[in-house]
Amino acid sequence: MKNLHLVAWILLVVGGLNWLLVGLGGSGWDLVSYLGGTLSSLVYILVGLSAVYEIATHKKNCKNCEKSTSPAQ
Repeated sequence: MKNLHLVAWILLVVGGLNWLLVGLGGSGWDLVSYLGGTLSSLVYILVGLSAVYEIATHKKNCKNCEKSTSPAQ
C-alpha cells in the first residue's frame, strides 16, 4: 500500500505542476479548453497551486510516509 501511495503522490505532483504551467500559458495543449479561456486557466492554476501546497506540506501530514517502528510495515 505504501508503494501505491508513493506512485499516486508522484503522479499528483507531476500532473499538478504540468497543469500549473498550462494554466500560466506554458503550452497550447489545453484539455480543459471546453470550459472557456479564463475559467480553464483558473482550473489549471488551482490544481497547480494544490500540487505546490502538497509538496510543501505532504511529509508532515502523511501517516504513510512516517518512519515505521514496527517491522510488519
